[in-house]
Amino acid sequence: MRKLLFTMMLLAGTVFSVFAQSNKEVTWKYTTKKIAANTYEVHMTATINGNWHLYAQDGGDGPVSTSFKFTKNPLLTTEGNVKEVGKMKKVFEDAFGSEVRFYEKTVDFVQVVKVKGKAKTNLAGTVEFMVCNDKECLPPAEVPFKIAIGG
Repeated sequence: MRKLLFTMMLLAGTVFSVFAQSNKEVTWKYTTKKIAANTYEVHMTATINGNWHLYAQDGGDGPVSTSFKFTKNPLLTTEGNVKEVGKMKKVFEDAFGSEVRFYEKTVDFVQVVKVKGKAKTNLAGTVEFMVCNDKECLPPAEVPFKIAIGG
């Protein structure tokens, strides 16, 4: 029984460390910019290390596309979809057998939000993403974020 428990704990630790690897290849920076009364642009900027690339929100068939999930907040409304600002590459990847879309080095994801009144609040949620290079792909990672807005 102890061997089984030890094996399960070792396996769980290995899986956790593998899933954390994508986090090491991409760093996220979050900023806001007021563009009108009670309206802000939220910039979620990914810096991609080395020769890795990060898939677009519509990355294609095969890879896990980057996606944002926002926590509901009665003081905020999101306007439109998250936009991507960066140099997107479109290539056919044999590993997926399809054309994929991704970014290298950096990409800025921009979401417009409106704050109700003069409230100071947070835009919270998670970003899920996957990175690959020309030799391997790392498992998808999910990173929580919390960005101060308004006030």
